[in-house]
Amino acid sequence: MATATAFSPADTDKLSKLKSAVASLNQISENEKSGFINLVGRYLSGEAQHIDWSKIQTPTDEVVVPYDKLAPLSEDPAETKKLLDKLVVLKLNGGLGTTMGCTGPKSVIEVRNGLTFLDLIVKQIEALNAKFGCSVPLLLMNSFNTHDDTLKIVEKYANSNIDIHTFNQSQYPRLVTEDFTPLPCKGNSGKDGWYPPGHGDVFPSLMNSGKLDALLAKGKEYVFVANSDNLGAIVDLKILNHLILNKNEYCMEVTPKTLADVKGGTLISYEGKVQLLEIAQVPDEHVNEFKSIEKFKIFNTNNLWVNLSAIKRLVEADALKMEIIPNPKEVDGVKVLQLETAAGAAIKFFDRAIGANVPRSRFLPVKATSDLLLVQSDLYTLTGEGYVIRNPARSNPSNPSIELGPEFKKVANFLARFKSIPSIIDLDSLKVTGDVWFGSGVTLKGKVTVAAKAGLKLEIPDGAVIADKDINGPEDI
Repeated sequence: MATATAFSPADTDKLSKLKSAVASLNQISENEKSGFINLVGRYLSGEAQHIDWSKIQTPTDEVVVPYDKLAPLSEDPAETKKLLDKLVVLKLNGGLGTTMGCTGPKSVIEVRNGLTFLDLIVKQIEALNAKFGCSVPLLLMNSFNTHDDTLKIVEKYANSNIDIHTFNQSQYPRLVTEDFTPLPCKGNSGKDGWYPPGHGDVFPSLMNSGKLDALLAKGKEYVFVANSDNLGAIVDLKILNHLILNKNEYCMEVTPKTLADVKGGTLISYEGKVQLLEIAQVPDEHVNEFKSIEKFKIFNTNNLWVNLSAIKRLVEADALKMEIIPNPKEVDGVKVLQLETAAGAAIKFFDRAIGANVPRSRFLPVKATSDLLLVQSDLYTLTGEGYVIRNPARSNPSNPSIELGPEFKKVANFLARFKSIPSIIDLDSLKVTGDVWFGSGVTLKGKVTVAAKAGLKLEIPDGAVIADKDINGPEDI
């Protein structure tokens, strides 16, 4: 915690008032209370590190290792089993499917062939465990928003050859901006009074839940952390092997930026350490430079590999002081503040931390129905082991850009408006606006825009082949 000297008398007063208010919140544990007060204290002391732009250096290949320079893997299945026996897979499962119009955890949205994100993850680990005779466990970090639903959902995997453990990330009270009191103290006792403080919380939560010690006791050494909606985040033994050989406590997978990723955080070398630079930390006059693909060529996929005993050491020392991301919200007309941290920002606290510059295929997130269109189309196939693989028939290394109007935002509406998912192997870009409905067996090629006139329904007939066209009415098809 910051020393008292960093606080103005007003802030000291704020913090002590907050402490006594938080003490009365019996919905949360003592660990959560102290974690929250600690976070607010850091926020008030304004310890945010100021980035000196002139000190930023592009990381060398020693620090951000190109994928093909990673240590070679042994072909021996016994060696592979040894590696896998040291591994734990952890998926960040705190998010809801609300932005895509779904209730419950986002990880239960059906991705392909009736299988959900979670089904695919379980299939992948089952296949590894069966093939190599190992027991890689799956951990799901839930938030209070997804916890109850997830417990019910994982029951269906009870007969699988995989240990599934769930634990909750912290639950912190939202802060009323005006007077710095916890929202739940204002009589807002429902879920709206609380928030999960970002995935930087994965490290203390792993420890506080008792899961970390249990895993260490079983001889586990590394955890592979990824977002549950990233279909590309599959176990990669090449990365794990490299980290074990080189005693790297932390590895962030990065991949080359495209114009779609200009806002993503990037890795820099700063004062002799590798660290994450997020757009929020960039001074206004440098934002365009940050977004340029020339100077900052890579971005964070949020696939992270972390040594378990290093997590224990750093959490116990209270050393993981990641940048605080203030996230202002409004709840029933009341302005509130939630303070969050990100797991990627922890990179600078671990010894021998590196980035791995991985192929783009390891970053396939589904954030919107436009992404669902990609992964449900002929651009991808699903293997029996639960892997989503890109179709080699497409020669262009980058995916088509897809923009769907608000009529397609919710999964149910998206599915209703496509009788079947069009063939998009040769598509460069698609933009759809208005009340548009697609028949079955449609093929889209090149640059296609479909814009229904206001108040008119536009149907694309079954079997239509549309190449490099702007369609505004049936006469254009």
